[in-house]
Amino acid sequence: MALNLHAAEFVKSAASPDGLLRDFLPKVVFSGKSNVGKSSVINKVLNRANFARVGAQPGKTVHVNYFKIDGKAYFVDLPGYGYAKVGKAEKERWSRLMEYFFANTGFNLGILIVDCRHRPTADDVIMAAWFRDTGANVVVVANKRDKVKNSELQGNLEVIRETLALPEAEIIPFSAETGEGRQRLVAVIEAAVKGSASEKRI
Repeated sequence: MALNLHAAEFVKSAASPDGLLRDFLPKVVFSGKSNVGKSSVINKVLNRANFARVGAQPGKTVHVNYFKIDGKAYFVDLPGYGYAKVGKAEKERWSRLMEYFFANTGFNLGILIVDCRHRPTADDVIMAAWFRDTGANVVVVANKRDKVKNSELQGNLEVIRETLALPEAEIIPFSAETGEGRQRLVAVIEAAVKGSASEKRI
């Protein structure tokens, strides 16, 4: 199902479980650590410069943000994680919100964004496990591809796959700077939305 990615609108933010959106439309969930460029990936997918706000410093996305795309699906932007300066109480609030989200909110596609240059963090591994336990389709976006030499890319991707323990997940080398990987990621998103629409007609 082709999506008009220019027809995107912010719907709401949820800071607690009772604010989470419960809607019949397909949901595509974006997650990643605070400084991995999650907002930049969403902006690149939508070809909108500042749609999903890029914070002046990491750790600022503390809500679950919902964007409606073409009236056909939601992009769900989860709070960034792993920012060292966030206090204990805030980390605990984030953990409770995420545990509830993954246990009680269905979605059609999970997109886990990691840094193409480095081994995934312990927090990335936890997030991968949460995605895996839902049984939903998951893809890994290896962002900052433009900062990795071609000779190092394959080895880095193998480390990412092994560390996250997502053997079946597609890993998409991606650059929010150059747009590399965007076409493939959009195709995966549209296939997930189309698959959901097909299920509803059965």
